[in-house]
Order: sequence, then C-alpha cells, then structure tokens
Amino acid sequence: MAAPNGMDERSNTLNPEETAELLKEHQSDAPIRASQSSLNRDLEFLFDVPLQVSVEVGRARILLKDLLQMGEGYVVELEKLAGEPLDLYVNSRLIARGEAVKVGDKFGIKLTEVVSQSDRIENLG
Repeated sequence: MAAPNGMDERSNTLNPEETAELLKEHQSDAPIRASQSSLNRDLEFLFDVPLQVSVEVGRARILLKDLLQMGEGYVVELEKLAGEPLDLYVNSRLIARGEAVKVGDKFGIKLTEVVSQSDRIENLG
C-alpha cells in the first residue's frame, strides 16, 4: 500500500506507478502547472487548517504618554501614505498586497500583488 505522499511504506522509495506519474507531469510542456498540481496533491491534507488572516492599513510608533491620553476622536497618524497598497498577512506572514473595497456592508481587499508561491512556502519555516 502506498503512503499518502507517494512513497512505498516498506522501502521509503517512490513506487513505479508514482515515479512514472511524476516523470510524466514534469516532462509536460506546462511544468509550472504540473509542479503546482503535484504540490497541491502533497499538501491536500492541510487544506482544512484554519488560518488567521489580517489586513494592515499602516503602523505607527507612539509614546506611552500619548497612548494614555487617547480618547474618542483621537487621531493616530500612520506611516503609510494614503493610496498605498494594504498588506495582507496570513498567520503574521506577508502574503499579498491590495486595495480596500466595499463588499455589501463590509470591507474587503482586492489583491493587486501576491507573494510568489515559492516565497510563501519558504517563509513558513
């Protein structure tokens, strides 16, 4: 019986059917699509893991005395300029940038730039 990652459990090597399938995928004229397909199969067991998604509008450094004086109507000036892309983080890691949009009565983010898949995977560790 083959293990989920395509390795033969008895010898820790790829079984012949999996080896042939991988070679066929990687020899195609669409190597990126085959590579992503292979990656998706390898990571399929993770697809239902919940992730924390957040969007950062900007950052600011303030003094403690200013924090203690904050009240309703207080304005905190952010380092980011108006019109600059918002940063989308997943589990505190930058994944993409985009612009704010309204979705019904809620806010959303329209992605304008996505960190490459290889960079995202590399930054997981």
